[in-house]
Amino acid sequence: MDCLVDLGWSGTSTTEVARRAGVSRGAQQHHYPTKMVLVAAALEHLLEAQRLAYERAFAVLPAERRDVAGALDLLWEVFRDKPAKALTELAVAARTDDELRPLCRDLNERVLQVIVETFERLFPANTLTPEFTDSVLRGVFAMFVGLSVQNALDDDESGHQEAVLRTLKDFARQLVPEPGASPTAASTAVPTRT
Repeated sequence: MDCLVDLGWSGTSTTEVARRAGVSRGAQQHHYPTKMVLVAAALEHLLEAQRLAYERAFAVLPAERRDVAGALDLLWEVFRDKPAKALTELAVAARTDDELRPLCRDLNERVLQVIVETFERLFPANTLTPEFTDSVLRGVFAMFVGLSVQNALDDDESGHQEAVLRTLKDFARQLVPEPGASPTAASTAVPTRT
């Protein structure tokens, strides 16, 4: 992850990863014979670690923030952290790397799967259809990827990313009201489970 963030995909080598990890090149090659195998294993580990950290962070939010807006705030923090920057680096590199592209395409779907599963665990009483939930969360994922690229360039010095996030949270509150709250007219216009 650190190599990808610091050096980019092209600058990341198994030799540099082994050096930073403090292991011999032979030990690294024994477990991960190629850069692609090493990156794939690291990404799977990273994704699971991120999911666990996210769910723990949500669980310790104050009760009044343990809602869909709080979940989006935490997700935005994830997208601005080093692991997300490493994933963005890979996605950009995959555009022109035929070997990396399938790995990133699969990873993209895994990330979306984890986001959907996490949403369903955190908000089990939501009434949205699975198809609608999947589409909305894909849109949120795509939006956060774009916002994180902008954030990497300007650190939101003009407040535009924060404004988008505020609007997204307002919209999300209409779709997924707090437990015990009655749905608003806006939320009844979206597909719900019957």
